[in-house]
Amino acid sequence: MVVERWRLGALLVAMACFVLPSLVGLGVEARADDELEEGSEQAVSSREEFRFTDPRITESSGLVVADGYFVTTNDSGDAGRIYTVDPATGDTVGTTTYAEEATDVEALAPAGNREVWVGDIGANAAPRRTVSVTKVPFGPDDETVDVPSYELVYPDGRSRDAESLLVEPDTGRLLVLTKEVFGGALYRAPVELSEESPNRLERTGDQRLIGIATDAAFFDDGDHLVVRDYSRAVFYTWPDLEQIGEVVLPDQPQGEAIAVDADDRVHLSTEGQDSPVLFISLPEELRAALDAPVRGNGPTIVETPEGFEPPEANDEQGLSLGPGRINWLVGGLLGIGVVVLLVRALRPR
Repeated sequence: MVVERWRLGALLVAMACFVLPSLVGLGVEARADDELEEGSEQAVSSREEFRFTDPRITESSGLVVADGYFVTTNDSGDAGRIYTVDPATGDTVGTTTYAEEATDVEALAPAGNREVWVGDIGANAAPRRTVSVTKVPFGPDDETVDVPSYELVYPDGRSRDAESLLVEPDTGRLLVLTKEVFGGALYRAPVELSEESPNRLERTGDQRLIGIATDAAFFDDGDHLVVRDYSRAVFYTWPDLEQIGEVVLPDQPQGEAIAVDADDRVHLSTEGQDSPVLFISLPEELRAALDAPVRGNGPTIVETPEGFEPPEANDEQGLSLGPGRINWLVGGLLGIGVVVLLVRALRPR
């Protein structure tokens, strides 16, 4: 009788270790779904605008539309350079090289004056305690420039993966959106960036945007932004980050980039050689929501703990695990241990 109770208890513990984390994940997804109005998630129509003809463009991971050009950059593996593309032909009309190599470039953001911010902010290959951003000129010429890069560090000094870089309307401050399973967190850079030491980011409240975010862009009015993952795009107000709509994106081999032009048209690019750039048509009700002006108080800033000291640039550290990942890790390890004990207990004596 005692043995039977022990076996039953072990079985219940194993079930709890594996099932409860799953229920937590389902709860997160359910809450996200509840925030959407019924029927607000729908597929959008699209058309191909052009294809990148440059064989060097194999992993379009960032996209900016400005001054009649499309600017893109490759993911990790390329030199530190950007490509200026003529949308009439898809041909590269200029490249700007700003560094001999890059670690994991994942995003571009418009900087005005024929410049873009390049975000070397990914962490897929290895943990990074600091990431970097560089303001780079673009245009119809090939040039090599000597411009400063600025190191950024998260408030707790730990490593995070990110693929979305934005420029905050009105202030011009950079925003980094992390790429996390249970929703990305938004971090704000200082007003003035230092070349000499890492620049500490600020966490903007507890709000979480969509998970596995691969890019984001502001609309020209500064009141709205869009964030994409591999299959959908979610639209928010700024600065309150109220979700106003969601659409299913066209199938792409690996949808990495999204851009909004001065006329509020939305464009997509994807990894792969000779890959197309798409224009998507948004539903009328979503367009109406985007046309509505919105201004609010904005997200609050989470204070950095006292005694924080930024790490040295490029100093590596183990990947951080958020609460969701910790639940899965601990639950999984405990579950494996309990299953082993359960199997041993059930062996014939």
